[in-house]
Amino acid sequence: MAKLEIYTKATCPFCLRAKRMLQMKKVEYAEYSVDRGGPKKDEMVERSGGRMTVPQIFINGRHVGGCDDLMALEYDGKLDTLLAAPRLNLGQA
Repeated sequence: MAKLEIYTKATCPFCLRAKRMLQMKKVEYAEYSVDRGGPKKDEMVERSGGRMTVPQIFINGRHVGGCDDLMALEYDGKLDTLLAAPRLNLGQA
């Protein structure tokens, strides 16, 4: 199963929509709150190429984009393939 990470804010309707879809698909994900800024917000901005909006979603370290991008992958039938990809263990030989 792929490693999915999502940066969110508690009151963001797009974050809730993306998480709801992932939950319906029974996908486990790591959620990082950026409500108060700080190091996680800085990390999100750096990893996403300067994007400041939430959610920002990553699958196996690859930046997918936001909620609309996630929904487009689902609509195009590409999301399940990305989610089925195995995690890469780059630190292990």
